Amino acid sequence: MIRPLLVLIATLIPLSAQAGDATAGRKRASACQTCHGMDGLSKLPEAPNLAGQVEPYLVKALSEYRDGKRQNEIMNVVAKELTDADIANLAAYYSGIQIDVLPPG
Repeated sequence: MIRPLLVLIATLIPLSAQAGDATAGRKRASACQTCHGMDGLSKLPEAPNLAGQVEPYLVKALSEYRDGKRQNEIMNVVAKELTDADIANLAAYYSGIQIDVLPPG
């Protein structure tokens, strides 16, 4: 029981080890605004909203686009140049944008 818990903790450490700088992420996000909007709210129907997404998810997704594990014609090209710090900063910025979720009706 303890061993699986240790493995889980060990896999989460790299995601949280490098805390992102949201201010630096905002500056870097200028390259993202055409599709995802500076406010993280998508301007295109095929591009997802990034505002309010969970930070570890954004780190994972951007890393996978950069490394080619996740495929998207545009994102693979854009993410290829991102450093680990860029990814952490972008994730900190977009995850820090507060969104309001309203029930339908």
